[in-house]
Amino acid sequence: MQLGSPWALLVLLAIPAALYIRRRLGRCGSLRFSSTGHAARAGRSWRQRAGQLPLILRILVLILLAAALARPQKGKEQIRVVSKGVAIEMVVDRSGSMAAEMEFAGEKRDRLDVVKKVFAEFVQGNDDELPGRPNDLIGMVTFARFADTVCPLTLAHGALARFLEGVQLVQRRGEDGTALGDALALAAARLKMAEDTLARQTGEKEKSYEIKSKVIIVLTDGQNNAGKRPPRQAAELARKWGITIYAIGVGGGEGVTTFQTPFGAYKVATGPGVDMTTLQEIAGATGGESWLAQDADALREIYRQIDQREKSEIESVRYLDYRELFTPFALAALAVLAVECVLTGTIFRRIP
Repeated sequence: MQLGSPWALLVLLAIPAALYIRRRLGRCGSLRFSSTGHAARAGRSWRQRAGQLPLILRILVLILLAAALARPQKGKEQIRVVSKGVAIEMVVDRSGSMAAEMEFAGEKRDRLDVVKKVFAEFVQGNDDELPGRPNDLIGMVTFARFADTVCPLTLAHGALARFLEGVQLVQRRGEDGTALGDALALAAARLKMAEDTLARQTGEKEKSYEIKSKVIIVLTDGQNNAGKRPPRQAAELARKWGITIYAIGVGGGEGVTTFQTPFGAYKVATGPGVDMTTLQEIAGATGGESWLAQDADALREIYRQIDQREKSEIESVRYLDYRELFTPFALAALAVLAVECVLTGTIFRRIP
């Protein structure tokens, strides 16, 4: 509720002034008596006790008229938020080599676990350098020997977090490998259909979201050795469809994982290391960039750089529709005035 003409309430200031003037100038004539004791003991009738009622009603009329002149309004404010976000496909390597150790918060964890935790910070934000991506469409593709869509593009990031928990290292030896090219092609195809995915989520007629750009963020610690499509061919598809690839090599050189045995810790090499040359080529072909992250802090810094490059925008359009509510106050003032006129003309009638 708001007032269309709040200045009209200044009329209320005239009421105390009018009462003061009435008291000073509106005195009635008087008669002198030697004593009024008997009259005081006689008491007062109900008419005498309610003698100020007409004045109170007249004051109430003025208050109601002032409220009506102030034009109270009840409005419905509709806010249409138009988000210009980024459609992001995370492409995460879950091959056996991702079991190699990597430092996270002073602890040794497997690379996949570190990648998942820092990715969650990138999406949800943390208290430091990552503000989060609440306005972006985000999906996930994982790969080992085969590429799989773990989570479709979605604005519901709470669901994405639950899908992320289910991403685990490959368990079967026959499924191990690094099908980087197939994973990139699958992610690019998902992004190409991003508008259709968005339409299913928000409705065909709901133009409340606009895809500003499309991005693939790929994280791997190995070399493409499986799948049907080479990484360069997949990058060419992404370039053709206007998709930017940001490639992150995880770990660096040959990976090592540690197994605890009755005879102590036993370290085993997990792979030949990340192919940074290929990552540089696929990123460069689409106008993106490539990095090497050897620990969680370096990975956060890379995400911070991506966050600065790929900005989302929000526009708020407000529609105001107000309804005038002065009529009830005006009618109430008229009704009270009518009652006051009837009372002063009958019960509280005075003879000059």
